This record gives sequence, structure tokens and C-alpha cells, in this order.
Amino acid sequence: MKLLLDTHAFLWMILGDQRMPESLRSTLRSEDNSVWLSTISIWEIVLKQTRGRLVLPGPGAGYAAGHRRRHYIASLPLEEATAGHLAKLPPLHRDPFDRMLICQAIEHEMTMVTADEQIRRYPIKTLWA
Repeated sequence: MKLLLDTHAFLWMILGDQRMPESLRSTLRSEDNSVWLSTISIWEIVLKQTRGRLVLPGPGAGYAAGHRRRHYIASLPLEEATAGHLAKLPPLHRDPFDRMLICQAIEHEMTMVTADEQIRRYPIKTLWA
């Protein structure tokens, strides 16, 4: 299964946050799945850290990239074709980062790993234990 991590799912995973169920952690570690983190999430992490809404032990981009590699998570760039899906999305979610992640999940036929109920309202596959 191709899994795209929502930003909070990635952060909860690397920070050991108890809000991520252990069964989901096992799914993310399984060799049967490929796990991806979008460059959109890196952008969101950097922006939140810059605005003081996220505290990390180092600069956001480097910290996230290091953990992405350490956990064998692939990087998913934003492509022009992906942005084209924005016009087709219903206005169910106002967060522009999440809307682009939804577009990436559509474009690349991925299952999005998220606890966000708003995202689950879109016509994409989602996963949360």
C-alpha cells in the first residue's frame, strides 16, 4: 500500500506521541507498505516553527528531513499536475496544506494516513487505527 503521511501523523510518529495508535505505527513499519512524506508537509513544519506554533530541537526542514530518512520514508515532491486537482476539490477543508496533500493522494493513488475528520470527507482512501 502507498501511504502518504499527513503532517501531524509524521510528527506524532517521530516524536512518539501517544495519539498515534501502536497498530498504526506497526503498519507504517511494515515492508508491505511504502510510506511517503510530502514536501508540502516540510513547508508546513517550517512555517509552524517560524511562527512559534511548533517547537522542535532544531531547524524544522533539517529535523524533518533527517527523521524522514531515518524512518525510511520517501519524499514526495509537488508536481504541476497535482495542483490541477485543487479546482475539483469541494470546499470541505480550508487548510491549504491539507488540500494539497489531498491532491497528491488523488494524483498518486495513495492512502492518506490522518486523524483529521475533515480529510476523511474527501473521496480518497484514508487510514487511521
